[in-house]
Amino acid sequence: MTTKVLVVFYSTYGHVHTLAERVAEGASQLGDVDVRLRRVAEFDSVRRQLESSDQYRAAQDKQKDIPEVTHDDLRWADGMAFGTPTRYGNMTAQLKAFIDTTSGLWLNGELEDKAAGVFTSTATIHGGQESTILTSLVPLLHLGMVFVGTPYGQNQQILVTDGIGGSPYGPGTLAGPDNAREPVESELATARNLGSRIARVAERLKALRE
Repeated sequence: MTTKVLVVFYSTYGHVHTLAERVAEGASQLGDVDVRLRRVAEFDSVRRQLESSDQYRAAQDKQKDIPEVTHDDLRWADGMAFGTPTRYGNMTAQLKAFIDTTSGLWLNGELEDKAAGVFTSTATIHGGQESTILTSLVPLLHLGMVFVGTPYGQNQQILVTDGIGGSPYGPGTLAGPDNAREPVESELATARNLGSRIARVAERLKALRE
């Protein structure tokens, strides 16, 4: 049967959006897999605050045709990947606000035993590449999900000494202090690997739930 993978993200300047597309690409490369790409709704207050930024407007314009995520998307998925920039070492308020609406799913155990991974973007290599993913795990574990990382054995590119994003916890990219740096191929490769790994793990967990 078809394995269903959801890739849901919030992206301010487009970096996480780019990673999300690669995660979806990696998942779709595995045989009988159906992938949905969804975005988290923006706050009106943030939109007003950043509307003078050309980078922000361009990034939001590229995302405008992607549907906003719903609880039904979470119910539909066998596995999912969550993408978020870092905010002081944590997920963004936009993604957290959405996750905080899932108490009904939690009460009914609807997300238990589903595969989940996290990917992120930071301004610098020390800006929260690892802590953002680790802190994002807390609500996902409360929801009963099974965490999928990106181990060194399948992602040799994260072992290099160059200043690139990504860790065993999940894919990441560096935006640079001015948000001008674009994701490089080694970072995109880790994103694709997360997608394919979530699809594989989700397929096996699905069989156990049925």
